[in-house]
Amino acid sequence: MEGTIGKILIVDDDENIREVLKMYLENSGYDTKSAADGKEAQEVFVEYKPDLVVLDIMLPYVDGVDVLKWIRKDYETPVIMLTAKGDTFDKVLGLELGADDYMVKPFEPKEVIARIKAVMRRFNSETTGTEVLNFPELIVDMNSYNVTYKGQDVKMPPKEFELLYHLAANKNRVFTREQLLAEVWGYDYPGDSRTVDVHIKRLREKLQGGPNWQLETVWGVGYKFEVK
Repeated sequence: MEGTIGKILIVDDDENIREVLKMYLENSGYDTKSAADGKEAQEVFVEYKPDLVVLDIMLPYVDGVDVLKWIRKDYETPVIMLTAKGDTFDKVLGLELGADDYMVKPFEPKEVIARIKAVMRRFNSETTGTEVLNFPELIVDMNSYNVTYKGQDVKMPPKEFELLYHLAANKNRVFTREQLLAEVWGYDYPGDSRTVDVHIKRLREKLQGGPNWQLETVWGVGYKFEVK
């Protein structure tokens, strides 16, 4: 909306959390809308077209995990997950499904603002100092977060894109899963490294390789974007 720096959808069944986040976000220059359950979140999402979603996991009617799955079917919109649990399983699951960040309640609203700004900065198509990577049958455009494969645009969530870009920008370099978690996700990861495996699998489903490049597994080490 005119005069704002972005549209944020807040989804939480706790009215106090919704109101506090709304106040902080709007004071920071964002436009906001909120939803108290998963079904309402889906309806508001379609109408509002937010730039980012702050999404609680535990929701009435449709839980946050299912809302995230629903978003990822058709949209690349960044999502920050919230939970009252300190459960590693929730975090691992959320990130595997394509969440861009994750916060455990209770949290400081200022920290949420900082996370939102960081995620949107990564996702923003106007990010400076970025490049377009060109390979046979593949274009990875960091300026627009767009991937073109064999002449067709390929939809992928931000984390999938960032993982692909990181590997392709460092062609033929082998990364361990732990390095990819640190360098792509950008924070200490509390669970196991299977999130990387899941994202690589999804990238391979969308990109079957090209005349001289391939996403390769280096057994016992990690992954690389191999260019011959």
